[in-house]
Amino acid sequence: MKYAVVRTGGKQYRVAEGESIRVEHIDQEPNSEFIFPEVLLVNDEGKVTLGTPLVKDFPVKATLVAHVKGEKLRISKFKSKVRYRKVIGHRQSLSEIKITTIGDTKAAKVEEKDTRTAKPKTKKV
Repeated sequence: MKYAVVRTGGKQYRVAEGESIRVEHIDQEPNSEFIFPEVLLVNDEGKVTLGTPLVKDFPVKATLVAHVKGEKLRISKFKSKVRYRKVIGHRQSLSEIKITTIGDTKAAKVEEKDTRTAKPKTKKV
């Protein structure tokens, strides 16, 4: 079975082809495809490749299915004898993604734009 370990949102996930997982919010449009930039480990039919720290030229391609919210958490604070009680809630924004391919070298050929800008030379007069 082919699987990989990817890092996104400060957490690591074990993913396999065709699997759907929920991760922290990814800033993409629904139904868009993207490639995980940080692949830590790949198991390709028993052949394990461990990155130092990342595996190069082995992309994990995924499709963003939808943006969802996690379950509501209730946090309460209490101090005895001073009438202090505080209750707050939290709901995490999540993204549901589906892994399409693991290790397709054709998917790795993503054009990277040069972020440096050429500054025009100016002459002092």
